[in-house]
Amino acid sequence: MPGRRQLMRHQLHNLIFRSGMALALALTVFTWSAPAHAACLSSSQTRQAVANGQARPLGSLRVNGQILSAKLCEQGGGLVYVLSVLNNGNVSQVTLDARTGRRR
Repeated sequence: MPGRRQLMRHQLHNLIFRSGMALALALTVFTWSAPAHAACLSSSQTRQAVANGQARPLGSLRVNGQILSAKLCEQGGGLVYVLSVLNNGNVSQVTLDARTGRRR
């Protein structure tokens, strides 16, 4: 049945493609780090900054795509969120002002 074989071949190619994309994404996220000029806070320091109102909660930020990783960092005399965002199959780094949520 050529139709069934063709469907199975398509499914196999799709699985291989998705596996390759997942591996590429994992490597991108694993090797991604905050900019060298930014000193990032620890998890407990981040929680304290949010509790003190120095930074918005991460869940209140609006970005186009899925946040893969986030760090709260000191940069340019203030706090910024440095995010790794997946949007339409592309991973990009986005920097947002921690108080306003606006892009920097």
